[in-house]
Amino acid sequence: MNAVKAEQAQAVNGAGEVIEIIHGEVKPSNLNALRVRGGNRLKGEIKISGAKNAALKHMCAALLTDQPMEFTNMPVGLGDVRTLAELLDYLGMSVALRSDGVAMLHAKEIKTTIAPYDLVRKMRASVLVLGPLLARCGQADISMPGGCAIGTRPVDLHLKGFEAMGANIELDGGYIKARAPRGLKGAHITFPFVSVGATENIMMAATLAEGITVLSNAAREPEIIDQGNALIAMGAKIEGLGTSEIRIEGVKSLNGITHSCIPDRIETGTYMCAVGLAGGEVRLKNTRLDFLSSLVGPLTGAGMEIKQDGDDVFVYRNGNHLQGIDIMTEPFPGFPTDLQAQFMAMMTMCKGAGMVTETIFENRFMHVPELCRMGANITIQGNSAIVRGVDKLKGAEVMATDLRASVALVLAGLVAEGETIVNRIYHLERGYENIVEKLTGVGADIERVSER
Repeated sequence: MNAVKAEQAQAVNGAGEVIEIIHGEVKPSNLNALRVRGGNRLKGEIKISGAKNAALKHMCAALLTDQPMEFTNMPVGLGDVRTLAELLDYLGMSVALRSDGVAMLHAKEIKTTIAPYDLVRKMRASVLVLGPLLARCGQADISMPGGCAIGTRPVDLHLKGFEAMGANIELDGGYIKARAPRGLKGAHITFPFVSVGATENIMMAATLAEGITVLSNAAREPEIIDQGNALIAMGAKIEGLGTSEIRIEGVKSLNGITHSCIPDRIETGTYMCAVGLAGGEVRLKNTRLDFLSSLVGPLTGAGMEIKQDGDDVFVYRNGNHLQGIDIMTEPFPGFPTDLQAQFMAMMTMCKGAGMVTETIFENRFMHVPELCRMGANITIQGNSAIVRGVDKLKGAEVMATDLRASVALVLAGLVAEGETIVNRIYHLERGYENIVEKLTGVGADIERVSER
């Protein structure tokens, strides 16, 4: 452990158990599958974790300053958080993740601006170190990112944005090589379609660029608003968060802060769908419905009761089956593509039929064959899937193909007769913190096992 890490470990001693001072790869567990036995209604409380899709961006933004950063309500147990922490450690950042959900980050010195393939291949969000490194150091070599196999998801909008800000971009040997030796300059960038990642990456870089940057047709997700608010607290000048046009005036430097990550709306929606499928009543702690109006409408229309109660959300479904209902994924504030698979799993036992139309990613129906192995009646027509409700699902051995598909199979297992084995749960553990413990706590019969 280097001196910086040793000092940081001493600093957090007594303030909460240190899960890990990132140094080297986290060894995976050999319990790499889940066994789910269906039939139990859900009842109790689930504490919602901090938003993965905000937490990762906060960690990348810590590269923009040489001052210490502290983020609370962070999902420190997620595979994606650990993977990014490993990359940030490689770049020279001191990283400590505490069991009480605190992440302590300090990029006092950037030791390298190269993000190698072995670290970046595991997660697409790794490309979001590009903007901060380019803005702070004037250069970055980033391996082309990996992640879930749910579509091409090119990074060309990121690169075109940086080129508009004066950077020279080359693609060589699987690496993005970006150079801006004289610094980035403000520019007016209009995205041809809404891109969450490009909005986040360019917004971070623009905070240290010379002049004013305007992002038109920008993404409006709550996670971007949270990221922008954290940057503003650091000293950035940003206007228009939550609208389709964001204006950033560059500053000379940014300060360290303490900031609380927003609750995870996708985790919230996932457990709402779980109650819709299995029935019961569950209180989701520390979350909010205003992030999920596009899901709440279809769920209540299908027959569920959902309400905000202080800082919690109460979700209820009686013994009656839900009615089939149609949804279409769209950029925020539309229906989230990250909840499409879970909603489809819920519809497998509805009355009548519902149609699920996917407009964001071209390969996001890979969970359909696995659901059909369990007895679901789903027909794909282009980018739409018609889900006809069945009387029952039957347990089967199924394979997770991506993060959200994997949790959809777990939800189906909650109501399937017999035993369902979900293999390759490393996808699941990238984005759901303590899912076995949380579901067990509300009455589900689920446990980790070794793959067969």
